[in-house]
Amino acid sequence: MMFCYNCGRRLSEHDFCTSCGADVSLYKKVLQVSNMYYNEGLEKAGVRDLSGAVVSLRRSLQFNKNNIKARNLLGLVYFEMGEAASALREWVISKNMSPEKNIADEYIDKMRSNSARLDSINQTVKKYNRALALCNQDGEDLAVIQLRKVLSMNPRFIRAHQLLALLYMKQEEWDHAERELRKCMDIDKNNLLTLRYLKEVEQALMPEEGIKRRRKDESVRYRSENEIIIQPLNVKEPKRGGGFATVLNMVIGLIIGIAAMYFLVVPAAQSRVRNEEQQTITKISNESDAKTARIQELEDRIEDLNGNVQNLYTEIEGYVGAGGTIQTTEELFQIAAAYTESGDMYVAMDQLEELAERVDMAAMPEGFQRLYQSMTSVIGPELSKEYFDEGYQQYYTNRFEEALETLGKAVQYDAANIDALYLLGEAYRSSGDTANAITTYDKVIELSPDTENARLAKYRKDSLNAG
Repeated sequence: MMFCYNCGRRLSEHDFCTSCGADVSLYKKVLQVSNMYYNEGLEKAGVRDLSGAVVSLRRSLQFNKNNIKARNLLGLVYFEMGEAASALREWVISKNMSPEKNIADEYIDKMRSNSARLDSINQTVKKYNRALALCNQDGEDLAVIQLRKVLSMNPRFIRAHQLLALLYMKQEEWDHAERELRKCMDIDKNNLLTLRYLKEVEQALMPEEGIKRRRKDESVRYRSENEIIIQPLNVKEPKRGGGFATVLNMVIGLIIGIAAMYFLVVPAAQSRVRNEEQQTITKISNESDAKTARIQELEDRIEDLNGNVQNLYTEIEGYVGAGGTIQTTEELFQIAAAYTESGDMYVAMDQLEELAERVDMAAMPEGFQRLYQSMTSVIGPELSKEYFDEGYQQYYTNRFEEALETLGKAVQYDAANIDALYLLGEAYRSSGDTANAITTYDKVIELSPDTENARLAKYRKDSLNAG
Protein backbone atom coordinates (compact mmCIF):
# COMPACT_ATOMS: atom_id res chain seq x y z
CA MET A 1 0.00 0.00 0.00
CA MET A 2 1.47 3.35 -1.06
CA PHE A 3 0.51 6.88 -0.09
CA CYS A 4 1.10 10.15 -1.94
CA TYR A 5 4.17 12.05 -0.77
CA ASN A 6 2.33 15.35 -1.38
CA CYS A 7 -1.13 14.93 0.15
CA GLY A 8 -0.87 11.60 1.99
CA ARG A 9 -3.77 9.97 0.13
CA ARG A 10 -3.68 6.32 -0.94
CA LEU A 11 -2.30 5.86 -4.45
CA SER A 12 -4.05 3.96 -7.23
CA GLU A 13 -2.57 2.04 -10.17
CA HIS A 14 -2.14 5.31 -12.10
CA ASP A 15 1.15 7.20 -12.32
CA PHE A 16 -0.42 10.28 -10.75
CA CYS A 17 -2.24 10.98 -7.52
CA THR A 18 -5.99 10.96 -8.07
CA SER A 19 -6.37 13.41 -5.17
CA CYS A 20 -3.80 16.16 -5.81
CA GLY A 21 -2.59 15.25 -9.31
CA ALA A 22 1.11 14.91 -8.36
CA ASP A 23 3.32 12.78 -10.63
CA VAL A 24 4.19 9.67 -8.57
CA SER A 25 5.69 7.38 -11.22
CA LEU A 26 9.29 7.82 -10.02
CA TYR A 27 8.14 7.85 -6.39
CA LYS A 28 6.49 4.45 -6.86
CA LYS A 29 9.67 3.02 -8.37
CA VAL A 30 11.71 4.27 -5.42
CA LEU A 31 9.32 2.63 -2.96
CA GLN A 32 9.36 -0.60 -4.95
CA VAL A 33 13.18 -0.69 -4.90
CA SER A 34 13.11 -0.07 -1.14
CA ASN A 35 10.66 -2.93 -0.64
CA MET A 36 12.77 -5.17 -2.89
CA TYR A 37 15.84 -4.60 -0.71
CA TYR A 38 13.71 -5.17 2.40
CA ASN A 39 12.54 -8.55 1.07
CA GLU A 40 16.14 -9.41 0.18
CA GLY A 41 17.26 -8.50 3.71
CA LEU A 42 14.43 -10.58 5.17
CA GLU A 43 15.53 -13.63 3.14
CA LYS A 44 19.17 -13.20 4.17
CA ALA A 45 18.21 -12.84 7.83
CA GLY A 46 16.15 -16.04 7.51
CA VAL A 47 19.26 -18.03 6.53
CA ARG A 48 21.45 -16.22 9.11
CA ASP A 49 23.36 -14.12 6.58
CA LEU A 50 23.20 -11.23 9.03
CA SER A 51 25.97 -9.12 7.44
CA GLY A 52 24.28 -9.39 4.05
CA ALA A 53 20.93 -8.56 5.67
CA VAL A 54 22.42 -5.37 7.18
CA VAL A 55 23.69 -4.26 3.75
CA SER A 56 20.32 -4.92 2.06
CA LEU A 57 18.28 -3.23 4.81
CA ARG A 58 20.54 -0.17 4.79
CA ARG A 59 20.03 0.12 1.05
CA SER A 60 16.29 -0.17 1.58
CA LEU A 61 16.42 2.75 4.02
CA GLN A 62 18.55 4.78 1.60
CA PHE A 63 15.68 4.64 -0.89
CA ASN A 64 12.92 5.12 1.71
CA LYS A 65 13.92 6.23 5.19
CA ASN A 66 10.27 5.85 6.29
CA ASN A 67 10.27 2.09 5.61
CA ILE A 68 9.38 1.16 9.19
CA LYS A 69 9.48 -2.60 8.57
CA ALA A 70 13.02 -2.38 7.21
CA ARG A 71 14.18 -0.22 10.13
CA ASN A 72 12.65 -2.54 12.76
CA LEU A 73 14.15 -5.60 11.07
CA LEU A 74 17.55 -3.88 10.93
CA GLY A 75 17.30 -3.33 14.69
CA LEU A 76 16.55 -7.03 15.21
CA VAL A 77 19.54 -8.04 13.07
CA TYR A 78 21.83 -5.71 15.03
CA PHE A 79 20.49 -7.16 18.28
CA GLU A 80 21.12 -10.70 17.04
CA MET A 81 24.72 -9.70 16.25
CA GLY A 82 25.18 -8.43 19.81
CA GLU A 83 25.04 -4.73 18.79
CA ALA A 84 22.37 -3.66 21.28
CA ALA A 85 23.14 0.07 21.05
CA SER A 86 22.72 0.07 17.26
CA ALA A 87 19.49 -1.92 17.60
CA LEU A 88 18.06 0.53 20.15
CA ARG A 89 18.96 3.46 17.89
CA GLU A 90 16.99 2.01 14.95
CA TRP A 91 13.95 1.25 17.14
CA VAL A 92 13.92 4.74 18.68
CA ILE A 93 14.08 6.34 15.21
CA SER A 94 11.30 4.00 14.04
CA LYS A 95 9.07 4.92 16.98
CA ASN A 96 9.69 8.62 16.41
CA MET A 97 8.70 8.30 12.75
CA SER A 98 5.64 6.16 13.41
CA PRO A 99 4.42 6.46 17.03
CA GLU A 100 1.16 4.54 16.47
CA LYS A 101 0.93 0.73 16.36
CA ASN A 102 4.66 0.27 16.01
CA ILE A 103 6.19 -3.01 17.19
CA ALA A 104 9.35 -1.07 18.03
CA ASP A 105 7.48 0.02 21.18
CA GLU A 106 7.55 -3.57 22.42
CA TYR A 107 11.27 -3.94 21.70
CA ILE A 108 12.13 -0.71 23.53
CA ASP A 109 9.86 -1.58 26.48
CA LYS A 110 11.50 -4.99 26.82
CA MET A 111 14.91 -3.35 26.91
CA ARG A 112 13.84 -0.77 29.48
CA SER A 113 11.84 -3.13 31.68
CA ASN A 114 14.82 -5.45 32.12
CA SER A 115 17.23 -3.27 34.08
CA ALA A 116 19.57 -6.21 34.59
CA ARG A 117 19.79 -6.68 30.84
CA LEU A 118 20.55 -2.99 30.28
CA ASP A 119 23.24 -3.09 32.96
CA SER A 120 24.70 -6.22 31.37
CA ILE A 121 24.86 -4.48 27.96
CA ASN A 122 26.54 -1.49 29.56
CA GLN A 123 29.09 -3.69 31.31
CA THR A 124 29.70 -5.61 28.08
CA VAL A 125 30.62 -2.42 26.21
CA LYS A 126 32.88 -1.24 29.04
CA LYS A 127 34.71 -4.57 29.26
CA TYR A 128 35.09 -4.73 25.49
CA ASN A 129 36.59 -1.23 25.46
CA ARG A 130 38.87 -2.26 28.32
CA ALA A 131 40.05 -5.24 26.28
CA LEU A 132 40.87 -2.92 23.37
CA ALA A 133 42.86 -0.67 25.67
CA LEU A 134 44.80 -3.68 26.97
CA CYS A 135 45.61 -4.69 23.39
CA ASN A 136 47.12 -1.24 22.85
CA GLN A 137 49.20 -1.68 26.02
CA ASP A 138 50.56 -5.12 25.03
CA GLY A 139 48.35 -6.79 27.60
CA GLU A 140 46.99 -9.53 25.33
CA ASP A 141 46.60 -12.08 28.15
CA LEU A 142 44.45 -9.72 30.22
CA ALA A 143 42.55 -8.75 27.08
CA VAL A 144 41.71 -12.42 26.49
CA ILE A 145 40.32 -12.66 30.05
CA GLN A 146 38.21 -9.52 29.54
CA LEU A 147 36.84 -10.81 26.24
CA ARG A 148 35.91 -14.13 27.79
CA LYS A 149 33.91 -12.23 30.42
CA VAL A 150 32.26 -10.19 27.67
CA LEU A 151 31.22 -13.32 25.79
CA SER A 152 29.93 -14.98 28.96
CA MET A 153 27.58 -11.99 29.35
CA ASN A 154 26.77 -11.60 25.63
CA PRO A 155 27.59 -14.78 23.67
CA ARG A 156 26.33 -13.24 20.40
CA PHE A 157 28.73 -10.28 20.41
CA ILE A 158 30.42 -10.99 17.06
CA ARG A 159 33.05 -8.27 17.36
CA ALA A 160 34.21 -9.72 20.69
CA HIS A 161 34.50 -13.21 19.15
CA GLN A 162 36.52 -11.78 16.25
CA LEU A 163 38.89 -9.82 18.49
CA LEU A 164 39.41 -12.86 20.75
CA ALA A 165 40.15 -15.00 17.67
CA LEU A 166 42.65 -12.37 16.47
CA LEU A 167 44.47 -12.52 19.82
CA TYR A 168 44.57 -16.32 19.65
CA MET A 169 45.99 -16.04 16.12
CA LYS A 170 48.70 -13.70 17.36
CA GLN A 171 49.56 -16.24 20.08
CA GLU A 172 49.45 -19.03 17.43
CA GLU A 173 46.70 -20.85 19.30
CA TRP A 174 45.06 -21.79 16.03
CA ASP A 175 42.58 -24.32 17.44
CA HIS A 176 41.17 -21.78 19.90
CA ALA A 177 40.99 -19.14 17.16
CA GLU A 178 39.12 -21.55 14.88
CA ARG A 179 36.65 -22.34 17.66
CA GLU A 180 35.81 -18.64 18.17
CA LEU A 181 35.45 -18.09 14.44
CA ARG A 182 33.14 -21.09 14.13
CA LYS A 183 30.94 -19.50 16.80
CA CYS A 184 30.84 -16.34 14.68
CA MET A 185 29.81 -18.46 11.70
CA ASP A 186 26.95 -19.95 13.73
CA ILE A 187 25.64 -16.43 14.34
CA ASP A 188 26.46 -14.82 10.97
CA LYS A 189 27.34 -17.24 8.17
CA ASN A 190 28.74 -14.75 5.64
CA ASN A 191 30.62 -12.22 7.75
CA LEU A 192 33.55 -11.20 5.53
CA LEU A 193 35.94 -10.45 8.40
CA THR A 194 35.19 -13.85 9.98
CA LEU A 195 35.76 -15.62 6.66
CA ARG A 196 39.07 -13.79 6.16
CA TYR A 197 40.32 -14.78 9.63
CA LEU A 198 39.10 -18.36 9.17
CA LYS A 199 40.99 -18.70 5.89
CA GLU A 200 44.21 -17.61 7.57
CA VAL A 201 43.63 -20.06 10.44
CA GLU A 202 42.98 -22.95 8.04
CA GLN A 203 46.15 -22.14 6.11
CA ALA A 204 48.09 -22.24 9.37
CA LEU A 205 46.59 -25.60 10.36
CA MET A 206 46.78 -27.42 7.00
CA PRO A 207 50.62 -27.56 6.51
CA GLU A 208 51.18 -29.45 9.78
CA GLU A 209 48.63 -32.05 8.81
CA GLY A 210 50.27 -32.38 5.37
CA ILE A 211 53.75 -32.94 6.88
CA LYS A 212 52.45 -35.65 9.19
CA ARG A 213 50.68 -37.32 6.28
CA ARG A 214 53.77 -37.25 4.06
CA ARG A 215 56.01 -38.65 6.76
CA LYS A 216 53.61 -41.51 7.27
CA ASP A 217 53.44 -42.21 3.54
CA GLU A 218 57.23 -42.07 3.00
CA SER A 219 57.93 -45.18 5.10
CA VAL A 220 56.89 -48.81 5.01
CA ARG A 221 57.00 -51.58 7.54
CA TYR A 222 57.95 -55.20 7.03
CA ARG A 223 58.85 -58.15 9.25
CA SER A 224 62.29 -59.77 9.18
CA GLU A 225 62.31 -62.99 11.20
CA ASN A 226 61.11 -61.88 14.66
CA GLU A 227 61.75 -58.14 14.30
CA ILE A 228 59.69 -55.35 12.70
CA ILE A 229 61.87 -53.14 10.49
CA ILE A 230 60.77 -49.68 9.26
CA GLN A 231 62.37 -48.77 5.95
CA PRO A 232 61.85 -45.67 3.76
CA LEU A 233 60.33 -46.13 0.34
CA ASN A 234 62.48 -46.41 -2.77
CA VAL A 235 65.40 -47.84 -0.72
CA LYS A 236 66.58 -51.21 -1.91
CA GLU A 237 68.08 -53.74 0.42
CA PRO A 238 71.71 -54.40 -0.44
CA LYS A 239 72.65 -57.78 -1.79
CA ARG A 240 74.58 -60.06 0.46
CA GLY A 241 78.13 -60.85 -0.56
CA GLY A 242 81.52 -61.68 0.98
CA GLY A 243 85.24 -61.52 0.53
CA PHE A 244 88.01 -58.96 0.39
CA ALA A 245 86.63 -57.22 -2.67
CA THR A 246 83.48 -56.48 -0.91
CA VAL A 247 85.31 -55.01 2.08
CA LEU A 248 87.61 -52.99 -0.17
CA ASN A 249 84.68 -51.62 -2.12
CA MET A 250 83.00 -50.63 1.11
CA VAL A 251 86.13 -48.80 2.35
CA ILE A 252 86.62 -46.99 -0.95
CA GLY A 253 82.94 -46.08 -1.07
CA LEU A 254 83.13 -44.82 2.50
CA ILE A 255 86.16 -42.64 1.69
CA ILE A 256 84.52 -41.26 -1.43
CA GLY A 257 81.31 -40.63 0.47
CA ILE A 258 83.13 -38.76 3.24
CA ALA A 259 85.00 -36.67 0.69
CA ALA A 260 81.84 -35.91 -1.27
CA MET A 261 80.06 -34.99 1.89
CA TYR A 262 82.86 -32.69 2.97
CA PHE A 263 83.30 -30.94 -0.35
CA LEU A 264 79.76 -31.05 -1.79
CA VAL A 265 77.04 -32.04 0.65
CA VAL A 266 78.12 -30.06 3.70
CA PRO A 267 78.46 -26.67 1.94
CA ALA A 268 75.21 -27.25 0.06
CA ALA A 269 73.45 -28.22 3.27
CA GLN A 270 74.83 -25.20 5.06
CA SER A 271 73.74 -22.95 2.19
CA ARG A 272 70.32 -24.56 2.15
CA VAL A 273 69.96 -24.10 5.90
CA ARG A 274 70.98 -20.46 5.65
CA ASN A 275 68.50 -19.92 2.81
CA GLU A 276 65.73 -21.61 4.75
CA GLU A 277 66.53 -19.54 7.83
CA GLN A 278 66.51 -16.36 5.77
CA GLN A 279 63.20 -17.32 4.17
CA THR A 280 61.73 -18.11 7.56
CA ILE A 281 62.92 -14.78 8.95
CA THR A 282 61.50 -12.94 5.92
CA LYS A 283 58.20 -14.78 6.22
CA ILE A 284 57.91 -14.07 9.94
CA SER A 285 58.80 -10.41 9.35
CA ASN A 286 56.16 -10.09 6.61
CA GLU A 287 53.54 -11.80 8.74
CA SER A 288 54.43 -9.58 11.69
CA ASP A 289 54.18 -6.43 9.54
CA ALA A 290 50.85 -7.60 8.11
CA LYS A 291 49.46 -8.39 11.55
CA THR A 292 50.76 -5.10 12.96
CA ALA A 293 49.07 -3.22 10.11
CA ARG A 294 45.89 -5.22 10.62
CA ILE A 295 45.89 -4.54 14.36
CA GLN A 296 46.41 -0.84 13.69
CA GLU A 297 43.52 -0.93 11.22
CA LEU A 298 41.32 -2.64 13.79
CA GLU A 299 42.35 -0.16 16.48
CA ASP A 300 41.39 2.74 14.21
CA ARG A 301 38.10 1.05 13.40
CA ILE A 302 37.43 0.38 17.08
CA GLU A 303 38.16 4.00 17.92
CA ASP A 304 35.67 5.11 15.27
CA LEU A 305 33.11 2.63 16.56
CA ASN A 306 33.56 3.86 20.14
CA GLY A 307 32.96 7.40 18.94
CA ASN A 308 29.86 6.23 17.07
CA VAL A 309 28.59 4.44 20.19
CA GLN A 310 29.05 7.58 22.26
CA ASN A 311 27.24 9.65 19.61
CA LEU A 312 24.43 7.10 19.58
CA TYR A 313 24.07 7.26 23.36
CA THR A 314 23.89 11.05 23.08
CA GLU A 315 21.34 10.79 20.26
CA ILE A 316 19.26 8.26 22.19
CA GLU A 317 19.38 10.50 25.27
CA GLY A 318 18.04 13.31 23.07
CA TYR A 319 15.08 11.09 22.23
CA VAL A 320 14.33 9.30 25.48
CA GLY A 321 16.09 11.37 28.18
CA ALA A 322 14.73 14.19 30.32
CA GLY A 323 13.57 16.95 28.00
CA GLY A 324 13.99 14.67 24.98
CA THR A 325 11.79 14.49 21.93
CA ILE A 326 9.62 11.66 23.27
CA GLN A 327 9.01 13.35 26.62
CA THR A 328 8.24 16.71 24.95
CA THR A 329 5.84 15.05 22.52
CA GLU A 330 4.13 13.28 25.42
CA GLU A 331 3.77 16.67 27.16
CA LEU A 332 2.08 18.10 24.05
CA PHE A 333 -0.30 15.10 24.02
CA GLN A 334 -1.17 15.81 27.67
CA ILE A 335 -1.95 19.47 26.86
CA ALA A 336 -4.19 18.41 23.98
CA ALA A 337 -5.98 15.84 26.14
CA ALA A 338 -6.51 18.32 28.99
CA TYR A 339 -7.93 20.92 26.59
CA THR A 340 -10.26 18.34 25.03
CA GLU A 341 -11.57 17.39 28.47
CA SER A 342 -11.84 20.84 30.09
CA GLY A 343 -12.13 23.24 27.14
CA ASP A 344 -10.09 25.85 29.07
CA MET A 345 -8.50 27.90 26.28
CA TYR A 346 -6.49 30.18 28.57
CA VAL A 347 -4.72 27.37 30.39
CA ALA A 348 -4.07 25.44 27.17
CA MET A 349 -2.58 28.48 25.41
CA ASP A 350 -0.36 29.31 28.41
CA GLN A 351 0.93 25.74 28.42
CA LEU A 352 1.56 25.80 24.66
CA GLU A 353 3.49 29.08 24.91
CA GLU A 354 5.56 27.77 27.82
CA LEU A 355 6.35 24.60 25.85
CA ALA A 356 7.34 26.60 22.76
CA GLU A 357 9.80 28.64 24.86
CA ARG A 358 11.58 25.48 26.06
CA VAL A 359 12.04 23.64 22.77
CA ASP A 360 13.41 24.40 19.34
CA MET A 361 10.27 24.11 17.23
CA ALA A 362 12.23 23.89 13.97
CA ALA A 363 14.14 20.84 15.25
CA MET A 364 11.06 18.95 16.41
CA PRO A 365 9.51 16.18 14.25
CA GLU A 366 6.92 17.08 11.62
CA GLY A 367 4.12 15.38 13.58
CA PHE A 368 4.88 17.47 16.67
CA GLN A 369 4.85 20.71 14.67
CA ARG A 370 1.61 19.82 12.92
CA LEU A 371 -0.15 19.01 16.21
CA TYR A 372 1.14 22.24 17.81
CA GLN A 373 0.01 24.35 14.85
CA SER A 374 -3.33 22.58 14.74
CA MET A 375 -4.00 23.37 18.41
CA THR A 376 -2.96 27.01 18.10
CA SER A 377 -5.06 27.41 14.95
CA VAL A 378 -8.11 26.07 16.83
CA ILE A 379 -7.56 27.81 20.17
CA GLY A 380 -6.08 31.05 18.80
CA PRO A 381 -9.15 32.51 17.01
CA GLU A 382 -11.49 31.64 19.89
CA LEU A 383 -9.08 33.12 22.40
CA SER A 384 -8.58 36.20 20.21
CA LYS A 385 -12.35 36.76 20.18
CA GLU A 386 -12.51 36.56 23.97
CA TYR A 387 -9.66 39.06 24.34
CA PHE A 388 -11.28 41.38 21.76
CA ASP A 389 -14.55 41.48 23.71
CA GLU A 390 -12.64 42.22 26.91
CA GLY A 391 -10.49 44.87 25.22
CA TYR A 392 -13.57 46.45 23.67
CA GLN A 393 -15.09 46.99 27.15
CA GLN A 394 -11.81 48.39 28.47
CA TYR A 395 -11.41 50.82 25.56
CA TYR A 396 -14.92 52.25 25.82
CA THR A 397 -14.52 52.71 29.58
CA ASN A 398 -11.33 54.74 28.91
CA ARG A 399 -8.95 52.10 30.38
CA PHE A 400 -6.56 52.51 27.49
CA GLU A 401 -3.46 50.91 29.06
CA GLU A 402 -5.41 47.77 29.91
CA ALA A 403 -7.01 47.81 26.47
CA LEU A 404 -3.58 47.96 24.79
CA GLU A 405 -2.43 44.80 26.59
CA THR A 406 -5.69 42.91 26.04
CA LEU A 407 -6.11 43.87 22.36
CA GLY A 408 -2.43 43.06 21.76
CA LYS A 409 -3.13 39.50 22.89
CA ALA A 410 -6.18 39.35 20.63
CA VAL A 411 -4.01 40.28 17.62
CA GLN A 412 -1.21 37.94 18.75
CA TYR A 413 -3.51 34.91 18.84
CA ASP A 414 -5.27 35.73 15.53
CA ALA A 415 -3.53 38.07 13.11
CA ALA A 416 -6.63 37.96 10.89
CA ASN A 417 -8.82 39.63 13.56
CA ILE A 418 -9.00 43.01 11.79
CA ASP A 419 -11.55 44.42 14.26
CA ALA A 420 -9.11 43.84 17.11
CA LEU A 421 -6.24 45.30 15.06
CA TYR A 422 -8.18 48.48 14.26
CA LEU A 423 -9.31 48.91 17.87
CA LEU A 424 -5.68 48.43 18.97
CA GLY A 425 -4.75 51.37 16.73
CA GLU A 426 -7.52 53.42 18.31
CA ALA A 427 -6.20 52.54 21.78
CA TYR A 428 -2.70 53.69 20.77
CA ARG A 429 -4.14 56.95 19.41
CA SER A 430 -6.23 57.57 22.52
CA SER A 431 -3.23 56.91 24.80
CA GLY A 432 -1.12 59.41 22.82
CA ASP A 433 1.19 56.86 21.12
CA THR A 434 0.99 58.32 17.61
CA ALA A 435 3.83 56.25 16.08
CA ASN A 436 2.37 52.88 17.06
CA ALA A 437 -1.10 54.05 16.10
CA ILE A 438 0.04 54.91 12.53
CA THR A 439 1.92 51.59 12.26
CA THR A 440 -1.20 49.68 13.34
CA TYR A 441 -3.44 51.62 10.90
CA ASP A 442 -1.01 50.71 8.09
CA LYS A 443 -1.39 47.01 8.96
CA VAL A 444 -5.18 47.34 8.84
CA ILE A 445 -5.02 48.97 5.40
CA GLU A 446 -2.55 46.30 4.16
CA LEU A 447 -4.45 43.26 5.48
CA SER A 448 -8.00 44.33 4.65
CA PRO A 449 -8.10 46.87 1.80
CA ASP A 450 -11.44 48.06 0.49
CA THR A 451 -13.18 47.51 3.87
CA GLU A 452 -14.81 49.85 6.35
CA ASN A 453 -11.98 49.26 8.84
CA ALA A 454 -9.40 50.20 6.18
CA ARG A 455 -11.32 53.39 5.31
CA LEU A 456 -11.55 54.45 8.96
CA ALA A 457 -7.87 53.55 9.53
CA LYS A 458 -6.83 55.72 6.57
CA TYR A 459 -8.93 58.58 7.90
CA ARG A 460 -7.34 58.30 11.36
CA LYS A 461 -3.85 58.04 9.89
CA ASP A 462 -4.33 61.11 7.70
CA SER A 463 -5.68 63.06 10.70
CA LEU A 464 -2.64 62.15 12.80
CA ASN A 465 -0.22 63.03 10.03
CA ALA A 466 -1.98 66.35 9.45
CA GLY A 467 -1.98 67.17 13.14
